[in-house]
Amino acid sequence: MIYIVIALKPEAQAFIDRYKLPKKRLNSYAFFSNEKIKVIISGLGVYNSMMATQTLIDNFDIKDEDIFINVGICGADRSYKIGELVEIGSIVYDNKKYIIDKSITTILNCQDTGAKSSENSLVDMESFGFYDAVIHSPAINKFHVFKVVSDYFEPEKVTKEKTKSLIFSIIDDILKKV
Repeated sequence: MIYIVIALKPEAQAFIDRYKLPKKRLNSYAFFSNEKIKVIISGLGVYNSMMATQTLIDNFDIKDEDIFINVGICGADRSYKIGELVEIGSIVYDNKKYIIDKSITTILNCQDTGAKSSENSLVDMESFGFYDAVIHSPAINKFHVFKVVSDYFEPEKVTKEKTKSLIFSIIDDILKKV
């Protein structure tokens, strides 16, 4: 099973449409699933992402072969292209670095508020919450964080339609990597 934690409905909509996932409720969360993929919409922020991820962990019998993925858009500096898929190797949150995969050098900075500009090259608002939940679950052996560059620290320019399109364009690439 692939478990996907996504912050926003437009991000999730790409998976929902692609795999024709019916809507359900899982506790207080919008949840979409079939026999291979489960998608939960966490809402913005570290805490919401952590709680949604924990809800998946608590409500399903996690198997060794199951994969947890955090997917979403992120702000970036101009060394990245809009629409570029980035697999994250480490997350920095509250000035502390958390390593996901030593073989991947990309660092994502997770912030509690949206970034209008940043000294950091990649920024999101949910990745640490996802990481914190999966790293503390002994049942989870495989997890990944994938981000798609949506803007150059201009979140007001990101529309629902653009968000869905950006995620839709990289679904196959994500699933090939996992």
